[in-house]
Parts: sequence; C-alpha cells; structure tokens
Amino acid sequence: MQTSFTPEQLADPLIARSNAILRSCVHCGFCTATCPTYRILGDELDSPRGRIYLIKQMLESGAPPDARTVKHVDRCLSCLSCMTTCPSGVNYMHLVDHAREYIEQHYRRPLKQRLLRWLLARILPWPGRFRLAILGAWLGRPFRRLMPAEMRAMIDMAPPALDPPSPLDLPQVIPAEGERRMRVALMTGCAQRALAPAINEATVRLMTRHGAEVVIARGAGCCGTLAHHMGRTDEGRETAARNIRAWIAEDARAPLDAVVINTSGCGTTVKDYGHIFAGHPLAAEAARIAGLARDISEVMQELGLHDAGNAPRLRVAYHAACSLQHGQKITEAPKALLRAAGFEVVEPENAHLCCGSAGTYNLLQPELAGELRRRKVGTLEALSPQVIAAGNIGCMMQIGSGTPVPVVHTAELLDWATGGPVPLALAGIGENSS
Repeated sequence: MQTSFTPEQLADPLIARSNAILRSCVHCGFCTATCPTYRILGDELDSPRGRIYLIKQMLESGAPPDARTVKHVDRCLSCLSCMTTCPSGVNYMHLVDHAREYIEQHYRRPLKQRLLRWLLARILPWPGRFRLAILGAWLGRPFRRLMPAEMRAMIDMAPPALDPPSPLDLPQVIPAEGERRMRVALMTGCAQRALAPAINEATVRLMTRHGAEVVIARGAGCCGTLAHHMGRTDEGRETAARNIRAWIAEDARAPLDAVVINTSGCGTTVKDYGHIFAGHPLAAEAARIAGLARDISEVMQELGLHDAGNAPRLRVAYHAACSLQHGQKITEAPKALLRAAGFEVVEPENAHLCCGSAGTYNLLQPELAGELRRRKVGTLEALSPQVIAAGNIGCMMQIGSGTPVPVVHTAELLDWATGGPVPLALAGIGENSS
C-alpha cells in the first residue's frame, strides 16, 4: 500500500513503525474471510482491510479522527485472526494499538463513553475494586431494564457468586514437590483473581506437583492489557512497569526459567512488552521479561504430565482463545495436554473465530459481542460436550454466560487429572461419569 507521510511525520517512531506496517499490506482481502465483525456486518470498513485504510487516512492527516473512523476501529476485537490469515505478514496488532492510542489522544468521545471507559480502567485492573463492582452489579439487577445496554452488559457478566480471595495470590515462594526442575514466577493477574481465584490455585498445584518452584512476586499485578487496548497507553505501561520491576527483582535473587501466565489475553501483552517499552528506560528489562513469558500450556508441555488419569474420561470441547491461537500461535499444546490427561477432546467448526469477549469488548460493544457468543456457543454445544475448556478467563466468562455446560480452565482439568481436586464447576460430575 502506498503512503504519503511527510518527513516530519516519519520522524515520529510510532508513525514510522505504522508506516512500515501499512506499506506491507497488499489489500488482498484474505483477512475478510476470517474477520468476525465482517462476517456479522458485511461492511468493508468493519474488516481489517477497511480499518487499515481508515487508519492510514487518520494518521496521514494528523488531524482529529472523525466519528466514522472511531466507530469502525472501536468495533475491532483485536482477535488477530487476520494476522493468522494474512499472507503478507501485516502486523495488524501494532497498527490498531497505535490507532487506538491516537484516537484516545485526539478524539473527544461522548460523555457516556468517556465515563464508561474511565470506570472500566479504574475498576477492572484492581481485584478489590472489581469485587466491589460485582457486589454493585448484584444490587443493580432489579433495575436492569432501566439501564443502557452497556450497563446491562456489565450486570449480565457479573457471576452469581464470588469465592473468597486466595491466599496463594499473596507474595510468597511455593516450593516444588520433589526435585526442583524449574523456577518460575506466576502472574496472578487482576480480573481473574476476583472472578476465579481457583484457577491460580490449580495452576500452582499443577506446576509444583511437576517440579516447579513457583514465585508470587511482590508488586506484580495487572499486565496492562485492559488500559492498553482502550488506547490508554501510558496507564497500561505504568501498570506493566510494576510487573517488570517485580519480576526482574525476583530474577536477580535467583534466575527465573519462565514467567508463567494462565490468562492468554495477558500472555499476548506480556510477550509484547519489548515492543511496548521500545525507547523506554525499562526497554532492556521489558525485553528480558517478554523473553521469559510462557503460557501455562507451554510450561506444562516442557515439564510433561505424570500420574495422569485421576479424572474420568470426559468429553471436553476445547475453546481456542484468540489471544492464544492468533496472538501467541499456540494451537496444539493445550489439546495435546488434555488428551494426555485422559480426556476426549473435540473442537468446534468455527474454532478460529472469536467468542466476543476480547477484554472489555463485551462491555463496550455488547450487541456484537452477544451475537459472537451465540454463534460460538452454538457450535460448542453441537459437540455435546460434558465440559468446555479454555485458557482465558474472559472467554470463560463470556461463553459461560450463554450455556449451561460447565466452563473450566485447562489448568483446572490438568490439575484434577494429575491428583488435584475436582474443579468447583464440575462438582459431582466425576461420580456421574464413573
């Protein structure tokens, strides 16, 4: 694609990087076949190719974006399916991230949108605040019909109950069982700690049982994804910097073999810290952490499962989170581990398409997210599974809100199969399946 940035514009490193991405696009249109929003809306501007054209115009102009451009960029899920499809290697992720940052800096949204985005940025990355917000959602349920669509979506996504905070999320070192084969830091995250603390507990049990010493670093928390994807780059970078400093300090005490992440949306961002912090004083440390980042499935594939087979042979429908299959290019490891653990693994026909969660997308674009959930749930349920497995808390909440089939984290199933407790969502299913 031809671009017409001025030399002055190209002196900006962000513009220079986006220019290189734009020029790599040949507008072949392959991306339209796998773009979820284009599949639903059929609008060229709601495809990666169309958005690339809008972003090019916006950045070249140097002017505040118009409402049309903002609408179509906002509708992008950042599922990155287009990057898997693209034959030219267009780095759409970095381009749309730049576009969102530009929009946040140069476009004044309507008051309702500004308040909602401010609220999400102030609540979701902080587990304590998030738990209080869930309590507020419960109180608001009787008045749901009187609320705007975005508020209804927030109420609908609130779980019916909350588990107490897990003591395993506190700073500590959990020793390996038997011979120590690996020393890792576990990212405990933010929303997951409030919504499903059992996931981190299962992850710790699974890794320590297989010889990993697990460090919960003091000062680490949200990875910065939620703010980053809303264009609030400085806020996201500030949050991420706390993680980097915490993990670098642990690495200095004793070398880390990995920084383990069990929420794939977070993992995609942490693995991109080197890019996010380019030119920043923490650039070298950020690159070090990005190089250590591993999804739990990668780490468990390296460690290898042993003493599996404690769980019944359930029929498991595996949902491939976009951030895992497209963002990190991890497709086979989770399924191979589940099979090695003794489960029957099946996948839906639209495995490459997004469920509609996408961080805050299901709260900011509830109608599109709802349609994507309906399609995803339909193809998962068509497999007649006893349980649905996923590696991302956002997908789990999104899919779980649309189906009676229990949805659990892959690590919970692996933990159960290798000697851990039955996942809470599956209480009683083992007896019924034995």
